[in-house]
Amino acid sequence: MDALKKERIALEVIKTLKSRFDNFPEDALKNRNAPFHAAFLEAFKVKIEKYVTDIPIFVSLASWMHGLNTSVGQSFFENVAHVLCDGEKRKFHGMLINSHQQSTISNIISSLKNGNRVPILSKENDEIFFSLANGNVEAPNFSADVYYEEEDKIIMIELKTVKPNSDISREQKTKFLNGKASLKAKFPSKEIFFFLGFPFDPLHSKKCGYDKDRFFNYCVDFKKYFDHEEILLADELWNFLSQETGTMEVILSIINAIAKPDFMEEFKFINDAKNIEIDNAKYSCILEKWFLQRELNVVNNFRVLKSQSTEKKNMQRILSQSLFDSQNEYKENRINTLLNYL
Repeated sequence: MDALKKERIALEVIKTLKSRFDNFPEDALKNRNAPFHAAFLEAFKVKIEKYVTDIPIFVSLASWMHGLNTSVGQSFFENVAHVLCDGEKRKFHGMLINSHQQSTISNIISSLKNGNRVPILSKENDEIFFSLANGNVEAPNFSADVYYEEEDKIIMIELKTVKPNSDISREQKTKFLNGKASLKAKFPSKEIFFFLGFPFDPLHSKKCGYDKDRFFNYCVDFKKYFDHEEILLADELWNFLSQETGTMEVILSIINAIAKPDFMEEFKFINDAKNIEIDNAKYSCILEKWFLQRELNVVNNFRVLKSQSTEKKNMQRILSQSLFDSQNEYKENRINTLLNYL
């Protein structure tokens, strides 16, 4: 994986960590009111007190953990996937299929639901792509968390972090068939792929390992609706996105390098540009550890930039800016401007 991709993943890690630190329930007086939860938890007080001493704080921590799950599941995984494959999120409206495709999709779903057929991806594709006459039926609107297009193919991936139930499996399969049929009708010369991606295997003992057979048994009705080839699991997903091996391990190593107990102290230190001159060695060490190669380039050439700033007032202002804004977003315009001066 090249240095810029590692940096962009690191920036997603930093943004996620900083946002959760900003929302950590430090003050018990500010704990959110949850009277029903607190009342139910009284029954578990003896068990809970083995680990935490305050039920209101426990409720707040549970809420905070839910926020972390949401941030990682809805933002971090998706953004890292985009970095790895140079893709994007894409929504589709007003796509058309023909009546034969519509009938075929309905028959496939009905047969899968009733157990009259087993999911075979190649066979399903042959059936829904058999007739590519002009579309006269509007397909349901759909989206893909990850979308990228090449000369001969279109790749779409729906990312999931929770165990799907039977209804979700059927709906997802219907979405796949309609989405592939409508895109094939629009781009008949391209291969169309639609995958369901899971960032990790919750059943496996190894952090990057996966067992697809066991995972299929774990997920309700997966064997009824999905071919193994439609599912990308754990390291298989990340390697597919990067077209390299060991990608999940690289992502975890980046997180582990940044997610330390002194994260906030180090974040505040590098976010104050004056510290470049106050303690250049410490500043550079953090940047290198956090994979921020473009910032390290600026620090290594800081004297050059500082000398230029004596005649360029805008350079003085840019050099004094923080690296991250109030929303924890990295200031791309700032770094690109500085690098253009080198």
